[in-house]
Order: sequence, then C-alpha cells, then structure tokens
Amino acid sequence: MSESLYCRTCMAVSRVRMSQTGGAWIPLISRLLTLAAIVVLIGLLPWLSGSDPALTLLRARSGEQEATAETLNAIRLTLGLDQGPWHALTHWLAGLLRGDAGISWVSGMPVLPGMLRATGVSLTLMAVSAGVAFLIALLLCAGTMIRGLQGGTARPAGFLAALLTALPEFLLASVLLITGAVWLNFFPPYGWSGWYYAVLPALALGIPAGGYLGRLYSDALSGVFNESWLTTWSVLGISRRHTALAIIRRALPGVMPLTGLVLVSLTGGAIAVEKVFAIPGLGRATLGAAAAGDLPALQTGVLILLLLASAIGMLTGGMRRILLGRALSLGAVPVPQPDATPEKQRAWLPWLCLSVLVVMVLTGLPRDPLTSEYLRLQSPSFALPFGADAMGRDLLARVARGTFSTCLQALSVSLICLLAGVITGAFPRAMTGPIEVTNALPPVIAGLVIAAINGPTATGAAIAVTAVSWAPLAAHTAALVAEIRARPYMQMLAVIGVGALRRNVFYVFPALAGPLLRHALLRLPGIALALASLGFLGLGASPPAPEWGRVLAEGMPYIERAPWSVLAPAGALALLSVMAVTMSSLRWKKTVRAG
Repeated sequence: MSESLYCRTCMAVSRVRMSQTGGAWIPLISRLLTLAAIVVLIGLLPWLSGSDPALTLLRARSGEQEATAETLNAIRLTLGLDQGPWHALTHWLAGLLRGDAGISWVSGMPVLPGMLRATGVSLTLMAVSAGVAFLIALLLCAGTMIRGLQGGTARPAGFLAALLTALPEFLLASVLLITGAVWLNFFPPYGWSGWYYAVLPALALGIPAGGYLGRLYSDALSGVFNESWLTTWSVLGISRRHTALAIIRRALPGVMPLTGLVLVSLTGGAIAVEKVFAIPGLGRATLGAAAAGDLPALQTGVLILLLLASAIGMLTGGMRRILLGRALSLGAVPVPQPDATPEKQRAWLPWLCLSVLVVMVLTGLPRDPLTSEYLRLQSPSFALPFGADAMGRDLLARVARGTFSTCLQALSVSLICLLAGVITGAFPRAMTGPIEVTNALPPVIAGLVIAAINGPTATGAAIAVTAVSWAPLAAHTAALVAEIRARPYMQMLAVIGVGALRRNVFYVFPALAGPLLRHALLRLPGIALALASLGFLGLGASPPAPEWGRVLAEGMPYIERAPWSVLAPAGALALLSVMAVTMSSLRWKKTVRAG
C-alpha cells in the first residue's frame, strides 16, 4: 500500500470514529424532543378533538346531570379549563417536576400513586410474558442451530412460528380464560393478587410474541451460518460449544433493537388482555383515562409508557454495542454470503394458503353478509359452511367480505410502514426517539386519538396502525445500516473516492432489500391483528360492516357455546399469517451480492 493510500485510509477511519463519538448526544436529544412532542399532543387532545372538555368530564362523572351553562362554567373554573389548553399543560408539567402528577378529573384522587401501582403490575406481567416469549423463541430456534452446527441447511422457523404469531392476543386470552379458569379451575379468572394471576395473561401475551421473536432469531441465525468465518473456524477445529456461542453473539445485535420493541409492546400493548382478565395494569388504566377524558391520568400513563420505552431502548442499544464490540467502530463486521442452495421445501405452503383464501372469498362473495335469514347461532352445515352468528347472519359471507378490507388494509399499511421504516431508519441517531416512542404507544391509544378527532372508522383504524407500526421496520433498518456501514469493503469505498450517494444506492440499499422485505411480510399478520384488535374494541369500522375484528368481537361472548362463531375469522387470520411468513422465507435463485 502506498503512503498516500495509507494516509487516506487512516483519515477515513478517523472520520468514522469521530462521527460515532461526536454524535453520541443525538439519540438523547431525539428522545427528549419526541417525548415532549407526544406529551404536548396528548395534553392538547381534548381541545384538538373539537369537543368541550368540561362536557366530557360531566358525562364521565354523571350521565344524568343536565349540562347547563352554569354547571359547565363551574367545572371550567374548578379545573382551570377557562384559561385554555396551554395553561393546563404547563400547570401539569410544573407539578410533575415537584413529584405531583395532578388530581384525577374523574375520581378526584391523586394520579401518580395509582399509575405507579398500575406500572408495577404491568412490569410484573411483562417480565412473566417475556419469560414465556423467550422460552418459545428458544425452542423455535433450536432446530435452526442444531442443523447449522451439524453442517446442514440452517432454515428459519416457518409454519409453527407463523401459526403462533397469527393467534390474536384477545382471542387467546378468552380461550385460556375458559379452559384454564372455568373448565379446569387451575387459575383465577380475573384480578391481580399474586404471581399465579399472571399465568394465563402471560401465556396470552407471550405465545404470539414468542412466535414473532422465534422467527426473527432463527432468520438471523440462518444468515450467520452463511458467513465465511465459520468455514475458517471449522477448519481450525474449534469446538461446537464455542462456535455456537460465537454464532449467538453475532446474530443477536441485528435483532436486539426489535427485542426491545417487543418488550415495550408487552407493556403498552397488553390493553386487550388486561381488559379480558380485569388486570389493573398501566395499559388498561391509560385506556380508561383516555375514554373518560381524564387528562392528568392520560398524560401520566403515556409519559410512563414513553419512559419505559426509552429505558428499554437504551438498555438494548447498549447490549448491542457490547455484543458487537470493537468490530462496529473498526469496520470489521463480517459480510454474510448468500445461500448457495435455495430452499425449495414447502414452497407450496404460501400458495396453498392463498388458494384457500381465494376460494373462501369467491365462495362467500355471492352470499348476503347482512341479512338475518338463519337461526341464531346455527351450527355449520353443507348449506352454511361456517355457521351463523348471534344475529343469524351467514358467517362465510361476512368473513369473505371482511377479507377484502382487512387484507388490503394490512397490505397497504405494511408497504407504507416499509417505506417509512427505510427512510427513518437511514438516520438512526436522529430518529432514535421517534422509533422508541412510537412503538411505546399501542395501536389502541393511537386509535383512541384518531377516533376522538374523527370518530371510529375503518380508515381511522388504518391510520392509527400505520402511525405506530413503522417503528420495528425502522429499528431493523437502523441496525442493518449500522452493520453494513461497518463492513470492511464499505470502509474502503470511502478511501477510493466512492461518494455517499453511490454507496447508499449501490451497496447499502441492495443489502437491505432482502431482510427488510422479509420483515415487512412478517409484520403483515401482526398489522392485520392490530386492525382486528381495533375492530374488536369498537375503534374500527362501524356495524354492521363485516370486518374481521368486528366479527370476532361479535362472536366472543358465545365462544363457549358456539365456537364456530370465532373459528372462521381466527382461521382466516391464521391463513394470512402462515402465507405471509412462509412466503417471506422463500429463497430465490437470483440474489444480490453486497459489494
């Protein structure tokens, strides 16, 4: 190497190190700014919705009292609402600095003690649910690890992981409640008085999360097994135990941000499960405050959710940097090699699922989804394949009509989230706050905000899910971009004069395409479940629209005596999930080689 080239190399590496060191404060500023923006937005929500906060509080306190001008003015004077939204927001923030989160507008009790108790309950539930999720993910990854260490093809977990991911949490919670608490009488059906109260809700939360994490981890492991350094280790005779530990350490950094997001979602996204089991957790308390217009409680709940998200994000980010070590700063991250033997097994599975969905739609479209022409909860038969619901309507017709709206909305939201994730993930430090904060807000809270402004609609549900579902893709993009830019050939591109635009277009983006497309497909069933959850809670399409979530909500009260009322929409969700996940795992003959 000539002296000139050597100097240029040293300068390039020095610039990379300086940029990494000098920009360490950017994520902190991003978190603080995003946190402030969300708190301000929530604080101004009663005024942004166009409704009178005093009237909302009157209805929450007493549904029978007449809303006279004198009564409304008395409420405004008592709570300081006559001075406008900014005064209420600044007064709440000033009290928060003194350890006082204000007085509940509905109960008249201090907000902070109750919210801290609810946070303790949610953290306990999150810890147990995380244990369940990690155990399931470990079992799903075991086959990938064993096959890879034995020299075989390390394929990601497919069908079983997709099936677990497809289970709606609120439906799983109801099934577990009936079987574990009612039929078997092993666990308490509701409330919170000890660790055994967390078993059933933790299973309801942990099983879908474990399927999702198992798929991500096994996909990361299969990618590591294609890296060239493993061949060198095999030739040197390094033991399988040390090789397995090195593989795990290499695979974890890429999925560590997503692990943090899943942990946050176990706290903020457990609202439906907490509602089913009547658990006094943070999500349920925040949902109740939002529905009642209790602004101090709503602000405090959202603030605690965001603080938890930031803490977990910083913890997982620090663990990721520890796992990568000096390889990240020195530009020595290994380059994965494309699989030379594309996977052909089970290539028929996604097409089979798609065919079943198409046949179901084509069979159900000519049927009337709104007319009550059958017996109430009539059982399935040849003329009525899926049975009838509680109003005597054809379930096949309703599920088939709902397939169009749910699937098309889920696909549109997935593509928009993929685009937003790529754009925001390209600036990982500046977008740290929005990524963590957005994931901390479950779709239900976003749905409440949208519904408070425009009312419950299918479009509003899609907007709410889009607003909070791009964060995992952005976090994945940020992690991949950091690792791709730390590869040796990327360091040399800057030395030989390749500009930043060309590096991104011809080297970074092609290396991102495969993993992000697979992740977007993997997110498709989760987005469909989020849309169904909003419909289940009454925040989606208005009745009698045949949307999957609404069909599930209408059948949930009769799940014990008429299980077919929920099997049809739940089966359609499972088919969509298996189709998306197995299609994302297909290997194509033409692969893009980075570098």
